Amino acid sequence: MEVTNRVESRSDYLSFEAFVGARKLIEEIMCVTEGENVLITTDTSSDMRVAELLGGAAKAVGAHPVIVRYETRWVSAVEPPAPVAGAALGADVWIELQLGYIMHSNAFRAAMERGTRYTCLTGLDVQMLVDTVAKVDYQGVRELGDKLVELMSAGEQIRITSRNGMDITGRTGDRPIHVRGIPADKPGMSVMLAGQISWNPIEESQNGTIVFDGAVWPPDENGLVSNPITLTVENGVVTDVSGQGRDADVYRSWLAAQEDPNMYRVAHWSLGYNPGVTKSTGRIVEDERVFGCVEFGIGTKGAWIGGEPWVAPAHSDGSNLAPSIYVDGVALEEDGRYIHPELVEICRRLGVDGY
Repeated sequence: MEVTNRVESRSDYLSFEAFVGARKLIEEIMCVTEGENVLITTDTSSDMRVAELLGGAAKAVGAHPVIVRYETRWVSAVEPPAPVAGAALGADVWIELQLGYIMHSNAFRAAMERGTRYTCLTGLDVQMLVDTVAKVDYQGVRELGDKLVELMSAGEQIRITSRNGMDITGRTGDRPIHVRGIPADKPGMSVMLAGQISWNPIEESQNGTIVFDGAVWPPDENGLVSNPITLTVENGVVTDVSGQGRDADVYRSWLAAQEDPNMYRVAHWSLGYNPGVTKSTGRIVEDERVFGCVEFGIGTKGAWIGGEPWVAPAHSDGSNLAPSIYVDGVALEEDGRYIHPELVEICRRLGVDGY
């Protein structure tokens, strides 16, 4: 997997700053309280400093932290080993750090039905914990997300383009647009890092071309994209994968290897706007929140997104770093920069570079 190498081996690297992020994640985002059981799942690729910091922060509020570590799996949305699934069922709060996340699996659905509060933080390392949590004004980022939802919901047709060939349209209809990064304060809530809104337009209205030029994962062989991958979409289904170089070939072969037509269905559209994420790194949770990016999910679609859910062998996410976004022909963003005056004003208040 191609990633930006930034794992500093020293245990004291950003230790003060990362502790701030751990406390914020445990207390303000996952809303952990005294006596709760907090499960932190990791694998052999995880940055265990993050797991230890989160465990300590959970213990500090009187909760009972449990860290589970197992072998690295290179695909997403797959069933975990039975002891891991059992641990998730017994948790009040579940924080996923491992590379091959369990979200969208039967084990995940069972834990959600049981009332577990959950967050997917696959690949979270110390640097990401600092950049995307500790440094971030969650209230301000939530304000930006709410404004994006308001503006995106005001029209009928959403069109997203880019200079390298993306041009896709879709109608949201009455489907919800979700702000990610809200506190997990109710049983059964699944939350993500701040800095993303997600929705899925009506399937048959999704037509055009998607271009991935930032990052794609899985498959593990992609990661950071060297040459853009172009997806042709007809009625919400990917009908062709093309592009120069190895990236498109790898992605096309991986999709075909799943041997399931649901693997070609577009599961969601998302906008990324976390001020702490300024470039792609190959860590997908971070990559889909690059400030100003757009991201699309392919494969399994969770019921939470709205509309018909479906199951595929996996779920893949890919990003475009400099999109232009139009709602009924009115531009909200051009070439990766928000231009709507209300969005620009919030960006200025957040201190985002370039505004």
